[in-house]
Amino acid sequence: MPRIFITGSVEGLGRNAAEDLIADGHELVLHARNDRRADALDDLAAKGAHVVVGDLARLDEVRAVADGVNRLGRMDAVIHNAGVEHGASLLPVNVVAPYMLTALIEPPARLVYISSGMHRGGQPDLTDVDWSGARRTHSYSDSKLLVTALALFIARTWPDVFTNAVDPGWVPTRMGGAAANDDLRLGHVTQAWLAASNASEAHVTGRYWFHQAQQQPAPATQDEAFQEELVDTLARYTGVTLH
Repeated sequence: MPRIFITGSVEGLGRNAAEDLIADGHELVLHARNDRRADALDDLAAKGAHVVVGDLARLDEVRAVADGVNRLGRMDAVIHNAGVEHGASLLPVNVVAPYMLTALIEPPARLVYISSGMHRGGQPDLTDVDWSGARRTHSYSDSKLLVTALALFIARTWPDVFTNAVDPGWVPTRMGGAAANDDLRLGHVTQAWLAASNASEAHVTGRYWFHQAQQQPAPATQDEAFQEELVDTLARYTGVTLH
């Protein structure tokens, strides 16, 4: 069975995906921001899941998470699920961490990046970007446009890896809030399916999904020049280069 790593798997969509995948017999590597939050994964650890700990807003801890994952052996799939909606860690968690983990973890057979329908309101502008989060330079919508562009860059440049982006919908998780009107039960299904399914429909790359249906992402995310600019900028900031 596939071995799958899920970032941000303590609660919400990451936790829901983990529960379904472990129930199907998959070997999981889960992630928590710190040891206290990792305690919430004890029940899944008792079922065989491994847990790695690290704050994805900190470059040194992102490296430590990647090292911990690599020590467990090659993953079959990685779901880049962790995300925040606002605050100083917006760009570090939503964009920098997925980039670094992609570069530092041994490439799996499948990569899934969690986007949002709100990416269509984002701006493809890296002017004065502050990746550290010390200054608020970009919005949540911007961050999701950037991570979607990253996913499509990986799909284009790593043709042997099935790489896709997923809009889980506006669902009533802690981040989505009580006003969210999409179906929480469907919010994690597509990413779990793309990570583990043997169906030929899931063996594709460079696609943008919503509830297991392909959609067109914002045109800027498919702009190869913008993708290259994004990746080059992230490489300079992190000192980590995609191979």
